[in-house]
Amino acid sequence: MRYAMPIRVRLSETDQDGVLTLFHLINYLQDSSTFHAEEVNKGLAWSRETHLAWVLVRWQLHIKAFPRMGDYLVVRTWPYSFRGFMGGRNYTIERENGEMLVMANSEWILMDMEKNCPARVGKDMAEAFGPEPKLEEDFGPRKITLVGDGSEREHFSIQEYHLDTNHHVNNGQYIHMAENYLDEGFVPVHFRAEYKKQAYLGDEVVPKVCKIEGGYQISLETTEGEAYFTAEFLDR
Repeated sequence: MRYAMPIRVRLSETDQDGVLTLFHLINYLQDSSTFHAEEVNKGLAWSRETHLAWVLVRWQLHIKAFPRMGDYLVVRTWPYSFRGFMGGRNYTIERENGEMLVMANSEWILMDMEKNCPARVGKDMAEAFGPEPKLEEDFGPRKITLVGDGSEREHFSIQEYHLDTNHHVNNGQYIHMAENYLDEGFVPVHFRAEYKKQAYLGDEVVPKVCKIEGGYQISLETTEGEAYFTAEFLDR
């Protein structure tokens, strides 16, 4: 079953040129899947009752054009696969006239938050969401292979505003952090991200930035060198 979320781009979600930021674009995708879960009674109340929650593993985005302030959009999302403790979900962002702006793929793991371990997806989950066919789009390799160690930047600590309802850093906040290391004027058309380790309030983050052909690879790591999050931004 597909879920559609109509939305209008707000000024507060745009940059100095009135263009929607990647951070807020990702929030649109996250919000659509959250509302989809609420629609089929697998949302926050269900999660608190069962101690189960979907944890994001990776993003793969193709961005044909960034929306601008005032644009009317429709964000669509649907799951296409449930297997073991994994789930796959696609997204699109379109203008009201059907013009495609963004296509995205994501992979999630169902976690038992009380036991802190993966949980097998039950038959009721597939029945509630009604998986549909996967987007016919080549999003490239699933995993990001870092080409170098990158240049280490100033360390920072996780603050309360970085956290979500699961009490660890929100998926979009990692992207917001990573965007700070892109050159001004850089506009990604392909974006990939992997979530490796959850970061919590007070954790120290070590950013490492590597310029590559066509863009950047950015890793946010622990002080011991273990990655919380890795991302690749490409402009072609």
